Amino acid sequence: MTSVPHDPEAGSGSVLALAVAGVVLATCLLLLPLGAALVARERAAAAADAAALAAADAVAGLRPGVPCEEAAALASGNGARLGDCGVDGALATVSVSVTAVAVVPGIRWSITATATAGPPDEVETTSGNR
Repeated sequence: MTSVPHDPEAGSGSVLALAVAGVVLATCLLLLPLGAALVARERAAAAADAAALAAADAVAGLRPGVPCEEAAALASGNGARLGDCGVDGALATVSVSVTAVAVVPGIRWSITATATAGPPDEVETTSGNR
């Protein structure tokens, strides 16, 4: 009867595959909060833009209501909270915040975005884009 010699490296491929899978899983878990923060940043920017446009429309008389109340209602509809709201002539500037939720329960942070809206010539003069 012939005996097959024992290979001391037998099964090492399985161990290596498990190690690679563990590293990939750990990397994914570490990147999830970054993804959540990026999504929250975009949500905050969209809510700020919409709220500023609503406030500017109210200032111009294109939308009935008080500018900052309209901005707050639209920000809330987009899942954000209105922070600051200011009207300077025909310009409306708002700041909103969105809560980002991390993978770990109980960990949350606030992402803030600011936007200004008004007539094109007013916005260009204020932002220095001329």
